[in-house]
Amino acid sequence: MNNNVQANEHVRSPLNIALWVLSAAIVIAAVYANSYFGGESLLYRVLGLLAASVVASLIAFQTIQGKAFWLLLKGARTEIRKVVWPTRQETVQTTLIVALVVIVAGLLLWGLDTLLGWLVSLAIG
Repeated sequence: MNNNVQANEHVRSPLNIALWVLSAAIVIAAVYANSYFGGESLLYRVLGLLAASVVASLIAFQTIQGKAFWLLLKGARTEIRKVVWPTRQETVQTTLIVALVVIVAGLLLWGLDTLLGWLVSLAIG
């Protein structure tokens, strides 16, 4: 419990809050500037938004939560490298099996629909 309280106090540190406020202010300023300079070339506005996004992200990554998120991304990258990906042959075979099952199921449903439609038309007259 004491560790959680200390961790919460560390997250609420003035520097951490200031970094989040600065990051949010940059994003808000970029959105406002995009609408303010609506008459300018789209290329310049997109480049400005991208630059502001990069700066805001770099600032956000300096916070406690940002550093934790970066560690999460690095861990996910490590886990992706551990995955055993299927070979091309396995992928083609699995795709063909799935396509065949879909075709067979479609034919069965079409046949059942036709049969039930014929039975209903006989019952109705």
